[in-house]
Amino acid sequence: MFTGIVKGMAKVVAIEHKQNFQTHIVELKNDLGANLEIGASVAHNGCCLTVTNIDGERVSFDLMQETLKLTNLGQLNVGDHINIERAAKFGDEIGGHSMSGHIAFVANVCEVIDTPNNRTVWFEMPEQAMKYVLAKGYIGLDGCSLTIGEVKENRFNVHLIPETLQRTLFGSRQVGDSINVEVDPQTQAIVDTVERVLAARRL
Repeated sequence: MFTGIVKGMAKVVAIEHKQNFQTHIVELKNDLGANLEIGASVAHNGCCLTVTNIDGERVSFDLMQETLKLTNLGQLNVGDHINIERAAKFGDEIGGHSMSGHIAFVANVCEVIDTPNNRTVWFEMPEQAMKYVLAKGYIGLDGCSLTIGEVKENRFNVHLIPETLQRTLFGSRQVGDSINVEVDPQTQAIVDTVERVLAARRL
């Protein structure tokens, strides 16, 4: 389980292309790699991956083709950075919201509005995904637990404070970038349940 509180960014230092999957080698410095063990779960841009090898600060993760196809991790090149969150532990403070690390959709940045003390980013999503996007609700974007601002048709925005911009990729995100999306599981459960009940009543 993750909380959506990204601890920092890490550089992809190597990508090994293999049959039907890739191995990404990421440089996890300081607290990002502290006490890490093989088999541990680490979120990369919100996507839960398993540690397969540790060589000092260089840590390996295997990615299946499905993961590469359905998330923005397949677009990474050597030298790119990713948002990193270590798995939550019992007793940790939950500063964001409960997240599984399972990416549901990819959204595209369609507008960036900078002001002196924050940044507003607008995203476009597939229409079928917008039923899970509610104003003032939670959403996971590249692993960050964020509060949804406005919602308009198949677009929504979030407002980002300087701390988030400094600690995560959102400080450098631009129009056209692809963003991993994990919808709030409670919102998804409620929406899906209501849809099933209404469908049953129409029968």
